[in-house]
Amino acid sequence: MILGIDEVGRGPWAGPLVVGAVILGGAEIEGLNDSKKLTKKRREALDRAIREQAAAWELGWVSARELDDVGMSQALRLATRRAVEQIQAQCKEKNLAFDEIIIDGTVNFLADTALGQYVTVMVKADGLIPSVSAASIIAKVARDQFMAEQDSVYPGYGFASNAGYGVAKHRAVIERLGVTPLHRLSFAPLQKYADSVKPRSLHQKKSSVLPNESPVGYPQKIIRDPRKVAHIFSEDITPVDSVGTEDAAQIDLPNTAPETEKLVTTRQIGDRGEQAAADWLVADGHEIIERNWRTQYCEIDIVSKKDNVLYFTEVKYRKNDNFGDGLAAITDKKQRQMRFSAEMFIAKNPQHESLDMQMLAISVDGNPPAVEECVALD
Repeated sequence: MILGIDEVGRGPWAGPLVVGAVILGGAEIEGLNDSKKLTKKRREALDRAIREQAAAWELGWVSARELDDVGMSQALRLATRRAVEQIQAQCKEKNLAFDEIIIDGTVNFLADTALGQYVTVMVKADGLIPSVSAASIIAKVARDQFMAEQDSVYPGYGFASNAGYGVAKHRAVIERLGVTPLHRLSFAPLQKYADSVKPRSLHQKKSSVLPNESPVGYPQKIIRDPRKVAHIFSEDITPVDSVGTEDAAQIDLPNTAPETEKLVTTRQIGDRGEQAAADWLVADGHEIIERNWRTQYCEIDIVSKKDNVLYFTEVKYRKNDNFGDGLAAITDKKQRQMRFSAEMFIAKNPQHESLDMQMLAISVDGNPPAVEECVALD
């Protein structure tokens, strides 16, 4: 399973940095996307669905004070590690396993830990990988709710509406009222207030050691449960052992023989459909490079080569006319996922990077399956 990770709150002048971590497992939640592209109402509805349906989820919090003390880069590492450590505790409790971690962005915040080898960093993963989208959503909703609660604690700053960002009205209030304990005094526009705030230690040398304090004032009720947040990420933490293949198969198998036979028959027909598509491509002059090429977060049905072009083909099997055109399932989002899959294949197989790329969709129907249509995708 995939553990998706994303952060919220890097840019605000006030408030915590929050990292979400989600294992969806088998949950299929419609509408997951980058939290920034969703309305508040939609985010909150998805947040409820994620918390109810995901196999595991957690949040890692870093306070403004901690961020000031260690800097943004270390704060991101700390928040990520807090979230992941809690996820691992859940995995042990629930006998879950994740074997791949995807972090949105360009930095592996687990690089110097035992988990670093399992991490893939990916730009815009929050719009491509469902578990990362889910992490983005729960982190955004939790942080927004926290800042809304602080609006009554520190009236006048508009935290409920600005979430701590340095918008014009917020800046004007700071000039008039000064800063609160939520403000990040290490940020350049606020550094002039540092001398007037005693609890902060901005003039001390920043320690390379992660702080051993929990996010003071940050609500455990917004985190999944009252379990204490681990302060220092253990270097010897390793992924929870995966359930054996045989055990997993036993868990997933239906209880009755007729249903099992039906599942096997459907799978066999799907395989025959892909074989029909592969045969069609070979007849058209393609050399088959890979079949069912997979990572934990993407799959390509067929990779083939013809002339100086590398083709990535999605095969859609239509059982009968009642389900419409099989190619109708190739949505814009699916095409983005296909392009991402193709880029991942090239990255892992650099011997093909000089070739042009083309995405194809092949519709197969009938029993025995036969190719109905082949379409080149943009």
